[in-house]
Amino acid sequence: MKADLRLALLAVAFLAAPVCAHELSMAEMEMRQISAGEFLWQWTASGAKPAAQELTPVWPEGCASAPETNFLRCGERGLAGTLRIEGVGKRYSAAIVKVFWLDGQTRVYTMTAGQPTVRLYGSADDRRGMGEIASAYTVLGVEHILSGYDHLMFVFALLFLVGFNQRLVWTITAFTAAHSVTLALAALGWLVLRSPPVEATIALSIVLVAGEALHTKATLARRWPALVAFLFGLVHGLGFAGALKDIGLPQYHLPVALLTFNVGVELGQLLVVGLAYAAWRALAGRPGFVFARRPALYAIGSVAAYWSIGRIAGILA
Repeated sequence: MKADLRLALLAVAFLAAPVCAHELSMAEMEMRQISAGEFLWQWTASGAKPAAQELTPVWPEGCASAPETNFLRCGERGLAGTLRIEGVGKRYSAAIVKVFWLDGQTRVYTMTAGQPTVRLYGSADDRRGMGEIASAYTVLGVEHILSGYDHLMFVFALLFLVGFNQRLVWTITAFTAAHSVTLALAALGWLVLRSPPVEATIALSIVLVAGEALHTKATLARRWPALVAFLFGLVHGLGFAGALKDIGLPQYHLPVALLTFNVGVELGQLLVVGLAYAAWRALAGRPGFVFARRPALYAIGSVAAYWSIGRIAGILA
């Protein structure tokens, strides 16, 4: 029994380690056109280690950047051809390149380990194929849910509340439907809310569901878990949208990027539920496994309460 308790607490502690959720390890580059065929570029955002030490841009043929400078000169074709970011997928999950053109237009390109290159056409015209965009944003969706520790803890709390039975299908479906709606509305700019209150509400939702899972009485959450999942799913969708806003959406094929990011989130979520089910099947017969449930829920609730206090304090500060 003690081994089971230690295993459950260790797993929760691992998930709770990063206090900041939704952290995709992303680096961001800005490129500004200053004249025909000439650009200034720089890494503008990255993690603890500077992006320049981890990522190396390989410019399109005909473009060259002088050593130790951020000045890029391209030939007659301009910034056209294949741009590659070497090193993406190691320390950084994605590299975001924002190009500001002289005509005032801006384009955002996202590169991942599975798709470390992007095709440029010398102007703001973004003619990337749907397949290229779909692949990149699906991968980003999976990576986001797997690194969104508060979203994962909410899913685990739901699993404890409902258990592996037929009601779980409806509960997960309700959660998926709700956050898909608000993700789309927020990503398209039709629903705008500040991030701090959203993040605080997400943390509080984990506290509530973990607390309900500890009850033995027929509370509202126990009778209608799908309803609770749907209501809180609306808030979690706003959290997903915040991450998608940081990543950026392409001007062309925007519906494809939005849809495939959401598909990636669902694939990551189903992967987590599947692994949890496999672990449950493997450990359910072990003596003392049932006693690990309550400590695990207390650990989940405590971490979420800590997040809640920190995020509410940040709002009030």
